[in-house]
Amino acid sequence: MPSLRTPLCGVLDVEYPVIQAPVGSVSCPELAAAVSNAGGLGTLAVTWRDFAETRRVIEATRELTDAPFGVNLVLDDDATVYDTEAHVETCLDAGAPVVSFSFGDASPYVGTVHDAGALAAVTVGSAAAAADAVDAGADVVVAQGWEAGGHVQSEVATMPLVPRVADAVGDVPVVAAGGIADGRGVAAALALGADGAWLGTRFVATEEAHAHERYKRALVEAVETDTLHSELFDKGWPGTPHRTLRNETVRAWDAAGRPQSGERPGEAETVATGPAGDVERYTDDPPLPEMDGDVDAMAEYAGQSTGLANEVRPAGAVVESLVEETTFAIDAVGRLRR
Repeated sequence: MPSLRTPLCGVLDVEYPVIQAPVGSVSCPELAAAVSNAGGLGTLAVTWRDFAETRRVIEATRELTDAPFGVNLVLDDDATVYDTEAHVETCLDAGAPVVSFSFGDASPYVGTVHDAGALAAVTVGSAAAAADAVDAGADVVVAQGWEAGGHVQSEVATMPLVPRVADAVGDVPVVAAGGIADGRGVAAALALGADGAWLGTRFVATEEAHAHERYKRALVEAVETDTLHSELFDKGWPGTPHRTLRNETVRAWDAAGRPQSGERPGEAETVATGPAGDVERYTDDPPLPEMDGDVDAMAEYAGQSTGLANEVRPAGAVVESLVEETTFAIDAVGRLRR
């Protein structure tokens, strides 16, 4: 494997500046550990897990890797179910070495993270929010552009956002997120001033991801024009924009003239079932392996990088390809200058 080190690698104690985004319920110990074992940083989304389950997945991840990994907590009151302060303490007590925060003010929790000897990362959507995160003590800032899949914090595209954030935070490492799925994207992010890249869609389309096979297949068959930025799948987390594939639910809503919540086609229909019970249309849950029914009608979160993830592969192999492609792209640009 070629060498690819940035200041982010030293801060996180990882070999490569590649981070697997916390892709909600699709994240799992097997995925996070595979990314970390390959030299990147795997991440678990734990916001919607209770404290016992949060501890279990952190401990399970530690059993699968000796390398650093992260956990993510959403701070939006409309999304959280469990007390955030207690959740942070649970993560730290279980041994999470990196805690990332998104969709809210992380300043009340960064000190607690540092007191435990862990690192705090904060996702932002503007240069002003990045400066606030650094003032709060963030060790890493994640600049999430509008192209990202899943729930989206920013109205700004990744290309203009990253240099703005890099200029605002001084020496604090910046991680670019949104629309990145191959080494060319990672190299571009580094050229914009980032110290690493944060990939979600690409890691959903991996063997280890806890996603339904039909969801993975839909991702690898999609192209860059097949996503929609909307607030459509709002049952569970209302009022927050997100990017999903244009599936049958989206097409029916679009054909109906994009009516408001309460007037949408099939509003109360059950489209799938799982261990937690029935899943209604417009629920924010993604399709998981244990779900049955019309899972293709559910929220299939995807960024505009669809079209670049054209094969379901092991997560470790994805990390290796990203590193190789990035170094090749950097060398290719260097040759243009000679």
